[in-house]
Amino acid sequence: MEYIVKLYSNKENEINRFLSSFLGKNENESNALEWQKKYQNPLEIVDIIGTFIENNDKFKINMWVSLDKDVFINVTDEIADTLIRYIYERYPW
Repeated sequence: MEYIVKLYSNKENEINRFLSSFLGKNENESNALEWQKKYQNPLEIVDIIGTFIENNDKFKINMWVSLDKDVFINVTDEIADTLIRYIYERYPW
């Protein structure tokens, strides 16, 4: 099973700026308005969710996470903490 994180923005270079600050390198075309990464371990997505929530006032991007095939969850301030706790409870390794 693969776990997916998708980022969307209406502003050019916004996703690249976020990823550069999170990863320390460019992983996205500078003008791309969407980005997707698949993870083998669902616990790996907790870091990017936390970084997104801590910095969402600095970037105009939206995040969606898929833990189950074809089901995406919009990551917002209101559900981020609950989502992170759920991931740790569902995948406790």
